[in-house]
Amino acid sequence: QVHLAESGGGSVQAGGSLKLSCDASGDISRCGMGWYRQAPGKQRELVSGISSSGLSASYSNSVKGRFTMSRNAADNTLYLQMNNLKTEDTAVYYCAACRDPAGVRDYLYWGQGTQVTVSE
Repeated sequence: QVHLAESGGGSVQAGGSLKLSCDASGDISRCGMGWYRQAPGKQRELVSGISSSGLSASYSNSVKGRFTMSRNAADNTLYLQMNNLKTEDTAVYYCAACRDPAGVRDYLYWGQGTQVTVSE
């Protein structure tokens, strides 16, 4: 069983930065991981994904060039560095781990989310 806990959210002005963390318990060493976000009244969307090795990451067009995803295998932690934040980045951010082999869900394990609010 894998448990995920996000932290690092908060309020920031546009143009500012935040770094989200996702602490994982359980074995995720062979799992890909992802960051998602959900803004009020909108569907949850994929922000970025990273391979099990941490060597390959991908980003949605809306955050490419501003966000950087990384993972630390030593302490089982996933990160999302968010720079040049925009008001449209305001959302609850979720980390996720381990692709669902059955394809029912994108990932098997999800955190509870952390709120990011960006103001003008």
